[in-house]
Amino acid sequence: MPFQPRVAILVPAPDYEENWRPAFARKAAALAAAGLAVEQRVWTDPGDLTGFDLILPLFAWGYQRDVAVWYALLDRLAGLPVVNPVPVLRWDSDKAYLAELGAKGVAVVPTVEVAALDDASLAQARAALGVEEVVVKPAVSGGADGTHRVAPGAPMPTDALGQRRLVQPLMPGILADGEYSLFFFGGAFSHAIVKRPASGDFRVQEQFGGRETRWDASEPARLLAAAALAAAPAPPVYARVDMVGDAAGVLHIMELELIEPSLFLHHAADKGAAFGRAVYAAV
Repeated sequence: MPFQPRVAILVPAPDYEENWRPAFARKAAALAAAGLAVEQRVWTDPGDLTGFDLILPLFAWGYQRDVAVWYALLDRLAGLPVVNPVPVLRWDSDKAYLAELGAKGVAVVPTVEVAALDDASLAQARAALGVEEVVVKPAVSGGADGTHRVAPGAPMPTDALGQRRLVQPLMPGILADGEYSLFFFGGAFSHAIVKRPASGDFRVQEQFGGRETRWDASEPARLLAAAALAAAPAPPVYARVDMVGDAAGVLHIMELELIEPSLFLHHAADKGAAFGRAVYAAV
């Protein structure tokens, strides 16, 4: 019988509210087709992981809600076979990496980091960005948790007051065209989608009524994604790169999803075969 590596996929706690199982089934099927034996471990209490040939945090959903537990897990995973590598996971956990990308010449959504948000610092951020309407989000965030669109004169979001936050302009492209996501496995481009928010919203996530369609990624989008991924501490085995256009249609990196991204494998022409091969090659 051929060698079948054991892979642990980290999954949400039982009380996690989002339905992650359909996406899990797609990923697990792609990995099984590549010759991997897939098991689940709850990320908040995974038990002994030393017997696995590979550990994937693909469904560590909700890590942004318990950051201390997440970073403690990363400490535990150091020295174990993890994909993406622990230094990549740690770097990608905090969107302060956007400043690093910008310093390296990668076009990113303009971002002002505020240590403790209040009315004065929000006004200063607006002035620095040269816009009135902004988006306020935690630096460690996922699924649009704690993300707010703040119009001129609107009150400060109560959950952001006094907290470390990132302030960004509301990018015109998100409302006009949507947010683009490009997927890379083993460093090679796989597929892309465009996610559009529901009418009256700016969030593209499915739980807020967002919808996605396949997208034929442009050459500028692919080049921008590759430049952003090249800045990671190590080459990611799997990656989703989210980007959005400005008023002129020029694309800017919104974020790099290198921890637990939805990969939308049903939109890939090969339904995830390249994903499975890339993970198997990392064993």
